[in-house]
Amino acid sequence: MADLLYEKRDGIAILTLNRPERRNAFSPETMVRLAESWKDFRDDDSLRVAVLTGAGNEAFCAGGDLEKLMPLFTGVRKPEDEWDRRLMADVAGVMSTALLRPFELYKPIVAAINGVAVAGGTEILQSTDIRIASSDASFGLSEARRGLVPGGGSMVRLPRQIPYCKAMEILMTGDRISAEEAHRIGFVNEVVPPDRLMPRAMELAERLAKNAPLALRAIKEVAIRTSGLPLDEAYRIEHEVSATVMASEDAREGPRAFMEKREPRFEGR
Repeated sequence: MADLLYEKRDGIAILTLNRPERRNAFSPETMVRLAESWKDFRDDDSLRVAVLTGAGNEAFCAGGDLEKLMPLFTGVRKPEDEWDRRLMADVAGVMSTALLRPFELYKPIVAAINGVAVAGGTEILQSTDIRIASSDASFGLSEARRGLVPGGGSMVRLPRQIPYCKAMEILMTGDRISAEEAHRIGFVNEVVPPDRLMPRAMELAERLAKNAPLALRAIKEVAIRTSGLPLDEAYRIEHEVSATVMASEDAREGPRAFMEKREPRFEGR
């Protein structure tokens, strides 16, 4: 079975990291399939939101596979199959797209975090927008303990997403934090019992899928593009993106549906 499952259901893309016997660690196949799936999700106008999760109950993702992926990067292991060769033919492009750093994807992504999410597992979460964690989830960036750095976006993104001191503690100590602590510092939105994880994630995805897709993309685009910019430049980008949405058919449909006391029919145009 594929190392990543990609399903489309009623406007929702569901991406499942599918190596439970390896705690869903990233393999070369996982990275190539992730990059392909994110591109498809971005380009398919029928898809409005994605849900990212891991197979099984033990782990969301344990990061890069230390036997298959990392030795390939360091040259200890030579490419052996199609997935190895496809990854190494464009390693920078594949990895950047797979981990969404940088990759222009403004559709919303919901994460359903089932169990351990460490190293690359915590890194990819920082590219998601709404994060639901199982009560048995845990998080950590252990790279510094192994002479490495979390170069999948965490050194840039984590201090922007949670308080600076907590980000530096997580980055520098390599210690894990619990789901409750992740919620307390704002790294995840909710903590739910394991049996409620996917139902809750899908509830949120379905709710987002009903909203105007152009508006959702604009909100995410402005939030990302204006991060760290001076206010005058940030407001210019906000005005530019807002003007596009306000000129859309969806912007007319929303108020019209409200006045007619019915559900809006957003078309993304």
